[in-house]
Amino acid sequence: MEKLIKINNVSKNYGKFQVLKDVDLELESGKIVGLCGPNGAGKTTLIKTITGLLRAYDGNITVGGYAVGPESKALVSYLPDINYFEDDMSGKRAVELYSDMYADFDEHIFRELMHKMKLEMSQKIRKMSKGMKEKFQLALCLSRQASIYILDEPIAGVDPASRDLIIETILGNYSEGALMIISTHLISDIEPVLDEVIFLNNGEVTLHDNCDALRERTDMSINELFREEFKWSSN
Repeated sequence: MEKLIKINNVSKNYGKFQVLKDVDLELESGKIVGLCGPNGAGKTTLIKTITGLLRAYDGNITVGGYAVGPESKALVSYLPDINYFEDDMSGKRAVELYSDMYADFDEHIFRELMHKMKLEMSQKIRKMSKGMKEKFQLALCLSRQASIYILDEPIAGVDPASRDLIIETILGNYSEGALMIISTHLISDIEPVLDEVIFLNNGEVTLHDNCDALRERTDMSINELFREEFKWSSN
């Protein structure tokens, strides 16, 4: 498998507060990887260094063999943990925008996903619930034929009944052979789909391993391991 992301000795400070501490990771194609940790662990900061949204850090990152920049950004489909569209955005307008911005955008897939998640193409963001907005942005993210998908807390803002649909949608609609990183602190919901897991705590990688090997070695679920690792942390 190709090593799509290589992170070497990456650290990030905000003033005197260190958010990332000497992070070393290599992530390969064809894997679904859970980036797990409590709120404030540094998950979103790490994601922003990979996607190029955050450039001021120590260390080195390559994505698809490229230094972080225009070439690497073209390989990544990113779902942030916030709403990033203006209130008058709709599915129809998003098609125009994404068709212009991304050569790998597939309008047919987007329309299918909108239908599956019971979203109207003409409905504007301002008339959507929080859960509907999450689904709308997920549909756009998964409508690209990308090499890497990075989803930041994709199920945190939806009700439990919708989580299964979102996880099913994620599994059924990302490019075969791609790398997918799912950042979350809701481990029990996504554990069944993960190939590998990363535990991030106080900006440090405390674990990176194959999920099946971990369960066999420890006789614990990934969720149980997570609870043990972060039992003194606030979620």
